[in-house]
Amino acid sequence: MTAPTRYAIVGTGARAQMYIEALSGPYADIAELVAWADPNPGRLEWNERKVLAAGRPAPTRIDAAALSDAVDRLDIDRVIVTAPDFAHADLVVAALHGGADVVVEKPLTTDADGVRRIAEAVQVTGGAVTVTFNYRYSPRNAALKRVIESGEIGDVTSVHFEWLLDTSHGADYFRRWHRQKHNSGGLLVHKSSHHFDLVNWWIADLPVRVFASGGLRFYGAQNAARRGLGERPERGTVDAARRDPFALDLREHDVLRGLYYEQEQHDGYLRDRDVFDEGISIEDNLSLVVDYATGASMTYALNAHSPWEGYTVAVNGTAGRAELSVVERGAILLDGSGRQHVVDPSARPESVADETGRPVGERLVVQRHFDAAREVAIPHAAGGHGGADDALLRDLLLGAEADPLGQAATWLDGVRAMAVGVAGNDSLAAGAPVLIRDLPFGAAATALAAAEAGQAVGIPVAVSR
Repeated sequence: MTAPTRYAIVGTGARAQMYIEALSGPYADIAELVAWADPNPGRLEWNERKVLAAGRPAPTRIDAAALSDAVDRLDIDRVIVTAPDFAHADLVVAALHGGADVVVEKPLTTDADGVRRIAEAVQVTGGAVTVTFNYRYSPRNAALKRVIESGEIGDVTSVHFEWLLDTSHGADYFRRWHRQKHNSGGLLVHKSSHHFDLVNWWIADLPVRVFASGGLRFYGAQNAARRGLGERPERGTVDAARRDPFALDLREHDVLRGLYYEQEQHDGYLRDRDVFDEGISIEDNLSLVVDYATGASMTYALNAHSPWEGYTVAVNGTAGRAELSVVERGAILLDGSGRQHVVDPSARPESVADETGRPVGERLVVQRHFDAAREVAIPHAAGGHGGADDALLRDLLLGAEADPLGQAATWLDGVRAMAVGVAGNDSLAAGAPVLIRDLPFGAAATALAAAEAGQAVGIPVAVSR
């Protein structure tokens, strides 16, 4: 019998819960959670109780600052990195040099220097790095991929992609550590890397030039003052009588209360900062034009204060057009206390109320030139992120035995996705287009150039189909 793969998790906050539950539950016989690290001891204690309740032994606590030594000492096969984005590069490099392969939550890292260091570590160690782009596994996104790959709309000439985050989910990025660009790379890196990866994957192409425009136009202290919102509390977990639709009361969410509110005493981290206070350095409105190696282009827009949440994408081709429309939450409706309780509707679709004015749903329509439009059936899948999370976990933990659509992402797919965001941030600063080949990505830049030219240079360069 094959011994279970030995795992360590670094960062045991909200995003880690999917992996902790999988490794202590349905996949425990083939994937053993051996160790974990988190700078907050209270958070580890909360997670330990959860694992013990599942009938599994508590993992060994390790120090993330000595990750390489711990990986070697405990014979760890794979490290899952679910720490904040700014720590990704250090942790990926350390895990690789310790002798483990790495699974890292998107984004791969936040800046060009992180990409360069990860690329060097991959070259030196030969280790594997997987970036978890779960949206590739959503049936609706896979359906669009099949349409494009079939050739029904011809060669792709352009893409229009608009993503709307509502005033709960979108606001959440302005409450936590993501609000400062040096922590997250801003929404262009942290959030939009999902979207840029989808387009790279859908059209099997490489981004080469980015021009960006955007700013902080809704959240933040200056915007609040301009709209006359008045004095506001520092955080959302305040007097329950206060009616504030932008406040997040951590006490009302079992997981957020246990992972963050009850652990503040250890590190002082506030998960519920006011979205209209000082110190926010990321944008909430963003527009991009992206050019691709084959000559196609994309117009992209992200809005983080929409009244509804979802996305629309239109792919134009030489033989027709495909349009995917998704509503993940049709409206933010408040309860009697003036609050709403589901932060991320894509992660918890079962808890989202269906609004008749804009019903939750998805629709893929294809229309060839000189022909009537037809709707493409999308298979239903339950679970988080359009049914993508469970499928991603199967591929990660069991291995992708068959992957006809190329849904399993490599670390270079992660580079290609975040490269658009990094170039976009540079474009915002310079007010001019930025060529991705000019980004100081080190060995990764060489690999991307080789992929564009269809040549290998010693590290994996294949473009996902």
